[in-house]
Amino acid sequence: MSDFIEKELVIIGAGPAGLSAAIYAQRSMIDAVTIEREAVGGQVILTSDVDNYPGVPHTDGFSLVDAMQTQAKDLGAQIVMASVSSVERGEDDAFVVRTSQGDYHTKAVIIAGGATPRPAGFEGEKEYVGRGVSYCATCDGMFFRNKEVFVIGGGNSAAEEALFLAKLASKVTLVVRKDHLRAQAMVAKELEEHPKASIRFLTSITAVNGAGGIQEVTFRDNTTGEEHVEAFDAPVGVFVFVGRNPASELVQSYVDTDEVGYVIANERMETRTPGLFVAGDIRKKSLRQIVTAASDGAIAATSVAAYLGQPVEG
Repeated sequence: MSDFIEKELVIIGAGPAGLSAAIYAQRSMIDAVTIEREAVGGQVILTSDVDNYPGVPHTDGFSLVDAMQTQAKDLGAQIVMASVSSVERGEDDAFVVRTSQGDYHTKAVIIAGGATPRPAGFEGEKEYVGRGVSYCATCDGMFFRNKEVFVIGGGNSAAEEALFLAKLASKVTLVVRKDHLRAQAMVAKELEEHPKASIRFLTSITAVNGAGGIQEVTFRDNTTGEEHVEAFDAPVGVFVFVGRNPASELVQSYVDTDEVGYVIANERMETRTPGLFVAGDIRKKSLRQIVTAASDGAIAATSVAAYLGQPVEG
C-alpha cells in the first residue's frame, strides 16, 4: 500500500454533514481526512439568511459554515480540496478512494456529498438565487411573509412546499408545466381548496427580472407557446421544486437507494456495506436542513468510531 495515503476514515463532502463528521471524528481520535470538490460548505454558502439553526440567530450560510470549518480545523481536522473519481472496496474489507490529489487507503468512508436542487432553467434563475429565487421553503419562507410567491413544480414536494408557504405569504401560485398535478390526491386537494393558493397549469416561468429583487416574471403558455410579462409593485419570491440530484454515483454498487438515488441507511448511518456510512442530504430522510445534516454527520462519525473500535464521543 506504499502508493496510497493511509487513513482510518475518509469523509467525502465538506458541507454541514461532512464538517460535523470531521469534528466528531477528531474528538474520537480518528485519523481522518475530509475531501471537498468545489467549496467548503456546499449549497449552504449560497443561503443569504439563516434564522433556523439553533443557537445561531440571524446569520448567513457562509458565516455559519465558516465557523464550522474553523472549529473542525482547530480540532486538527484535515480538509483537502480535490475531486473524487472512485470509491472501491478491496479484499481486505478496506476502501480505496481515488482523488485528483492522491489515492487513499482507508478502513471507513462517510459519503456526505449532499444533493443539489435541479434548476428549472429559466433566464435569471442563477443570478437571483438568494435574491428572490430559492430551493428551500423552510429555509427562506420567512423572508416572504405577507408577500406574493410562485412555486415551480407539480409533484409532492412542490405542493407541500406551496402549502407551507401559504402560511406565510399573502398569495401562493403553483406553476405547473403539465395539465395535472403529480402530487398525492390528499395534498393536491388541500392545495386546491386553500384560500391563498392557486394553480396555473400548462404554464412555465421563462425569465425573472428586477432591480431590488424579482419584480418582473415572464410566463409561457405551454399550449400556445405565447409569453407575457407580469410586473409587481413589490419583490416576489420564486421557489423551485422540480427535483434534486443526490451525489450517490460514486457508491451506487455498494448501497441501496430509492428511485431517485437517495442512499438508504439505518439510524446509525450504516449502509448495507460494512465500513461505508452516509450523512446529510444524500440520505433518504424526511427533512433536509442544516441542523439535520449536522446531526447525521455526528451520528456517522460516532458509528465509525464504534466500527473501528475507537472511544465513542459521549
